[in-house]
Amino acid sequence: MTDTKKEQERDELHRAIWAIADELRGAVDGWDFKNYVLGTMFYRYISENLSNYINAGEREAGDTDFDYAKMPDPVAEEARAGLVEAKGFFILPSELFCNVCAGANNDENLNETLERVFRNIEASAKGSSSESSFAGLFDDFDVNSNKLGASVSKRNERLAKLLHGVSDMNLGDVKNHDIDAFGDAYEYLMTMYASGAGKSGGEFFTPADVSELLTRLGTVGKKEINKVYDPACGSGSLLLKAEKVLGKDAVRNGFFGQEINVTTYNLCRINMFLHDVGFDKFDIACEDTLTAPQHWDDEPFELIVSNPPYSIKWAGDDNPLLINDPRFSPAGVLAPKSKADLAFIMHSLAWLAANGTAAIVCFPGIMYRGGAEQKIRKYLIDNNFIDCIIQLPSNLFFGTTIATCIMVLKKGKTDNKVLFIDASAECIKITNNNKLTRANMDKVVATFAARAEKAHFSRLVSYEEIAENNYNLSVSSYVEAEDTREQIDIVKLNAEIEAIVAREQQLREEINKIIAEIEGEENNLS
Repeated sequence: MTDTKKEQERDELHRAIWAIADELRGAVDGWDFKNYVLGTMFYRYISENLSNYINAGEREAGDTDFDYAKMPDPVAEEARAGLVEAKGFFILPSELFCNVCAGANNDENLNETLERVFRNIEASAKGSSSESSFAGLFDDFDVNSNKLGASVSKRNERLAKLLHGVSDMNLGDVKNHDIDAFGDAYEYLMTMYASGAGKSGGEFFTPADVSELLTRLGTVGKKEINKVYDPACGSGSLLLKAEKVLGKDAVRNGFFGQEINVTTYNLCRINMFLHDVGFDKFDIACEDTLTAPQHWDDEPFELIVSNPPYSIKWAGDDNPLLINDPRFSPAGVLAPKSKADLAFIMHSLAWLAANGTAAIVCFPGIMYRGGAEQKIRKYLIDNNFIDCIIQLPSNLFFGTTIATCIMVLKKGKTDNKVLFIDASAECIKITNNNKLTRANMDKVVATFAARAEKAHFSRLVSYEEIAENNYNLSVSSYVEAEDTREQIDIVKLNAEIEAIVAREQQLREEINKIIAEIEGEENNLS
């Protein structure tokens, strides 16, 4: 498919999403609306995914007209166990998206129908290896919410419009769609609402350009990785960039993450499915990463990418067990209770493979503040875990204008220096936010990969210099900003001033001469 055709399809898809937004506007606010659209898209996606799988098998076996959607429920029921084992879930033909949508306008109990269907889909995975991937997935799709309408009939009217709107989206065949339509629609929806919802949206959505930069930094020199991990995975956009950057089968053992917010955790799992990641290729947990870490017994991760929440409160030394936690104990001190940033860094380091790379977005304060944070930086530098610090431009993220940094961690460094990169000017302005272009990313990644020094842009700094500087890791302390002020030639300037003064004197004399002549003429007249 040509790039132009691809862009046309993408624009068409985005217009379709806006059309649904217009239809429901005023009834459902942005973030709630997003949950309904994504839930409906997910329902359509898994319905088509299951139907396509069954149809392909039957047609290969010779039944060229077979259509699972038209099969009687009792007959389909016989295949339940096999399908749950293969796909992780099961949907009866009568409960497929296409069939519920077809009867939506005439279903006086549409809300109850959808609630039953969603519960049945979740229940189909119970007791199987896919149970954790499906449990509670539709919890945020409240078919009886007053936000959809004050009466059942009003709610059902809007639910029908929602089903038809998603049905009309040109999402193509889930397997053969060049623009990854389901995934693209997901990211468009998230961006659309994160940009308008401030922190409530931006806190769990990392813009695509930043996600891509983190992933490229973390995979320099690698064609594939064992798996990717994000300790504060939000809606999962960062995790999925690994597949986009490296290729479909380059993440061998899948996508792992942990998220404390249950709504966002559900979005993350839906996002995995919408990007065609099988239930056996992702493991997302809903717990507090710092105090109840999951994946403790998993093989360490070759790639960790993360944009953890900035300066949040955590238990810290209020919990006497944490100082003995093997993730935090090596530093000899815990991150401050009011600022958990470096606790996420220490956690990520503990989960990192010996040949792995972690690229983490950081709040700038952790690079220079004293106290416990300085002691943790000292531990990281003394043990040669910090590979690179990158200063990013301001205003890259939704809901905050702060100029953040990226810390790159490695356990297998070949030198004991830290590369500092000042990328604060590497962006273009788009509406209210700044954005990293392909050229901006290429410049940063090339400099990082080569560990290259460029005047006013990057510098390799020795362990000794950082130690002498009290373990300050602010880029501005090591990379001198270019002086863009105009250079002034003092000798030339003095000569110009002398010429101006001489000319001024000459003009004064001429003016005095004219005044004298005028006064002489006036005296003669009198």
